[in-house]
Amino acid sequence: MKIQADALLFDNDGTLVSSLESVYRCWSRWAEEYGITAEEFARVELHGRPAAEIAADLLPADQVPDAVVRIEQLEVEDVAGGVLLLPGTKALLESLPADRWAVVTSATHRLAEARLGEVGIRPKTMITADDITRGKPDPEPFLLAARELGVDPARCVVFEDAPAGLQAGRAAGMTTVALATTHEAAELDADVVVDDLSAVSALVTAEGVEISTRP
Repeated sequence: MKIQADALLFDNDGTLVSSLESVYRCWSRWAEEYGITAEEFARVELHGRPAAEIAADLLPADQVPDAVVRIEQLEVEDVAGGVLLLPGTKALLESLPADRWAVVTSATHRLAEARLGEVGIRPKTMITADDITRGKPDPEPFLLAARELGVDPARCVVFEDAPAGLQAGRAAGMTTVALATTHEAAELDADVVVDDLSAVSALVTAEGVEISTRP
């Protein structure tokens, strides 16, 4: 399948990189520190959501600010050796001009920069939890990325592994490509579903970027 676009918007964890083991290790330690039971913790969706929203689901409001600072500290300290490039990431990003793509992540700027830096990715444009008032599945993060890049949202393609992120991309009026890296393909509602970014290539043209996907 071929998609014509002006910009590519990438989620980070589960799309460009994998830090799932680190995420669960750190959040499990955090939950233990705050006296959250395994049953309470298991009911909360971690993936693709800002830490402040997760903490708010589990703790009284007055504890949330300090709890968010603590989980960021734990995750940043766990970055070394805890982040891996997913297949196809390096080749695809290297084929794109810096002003044609952005990272749109639910992590804080400090954490996202640490994770991406660990694997040598330094985006020119990055939208993080620090930049928004409403996280995915709200379209705000992707719409802000399009505005930062100066492109029409309808000419953006979102690459996501999480249902909440795909929902956000659709709500923003963007084409969605789902990566079956953390969820089964049947769980992912998108215009295109692929295994990972190794199934995606991009050709920069005078009209924009031609994206090709293969099953």
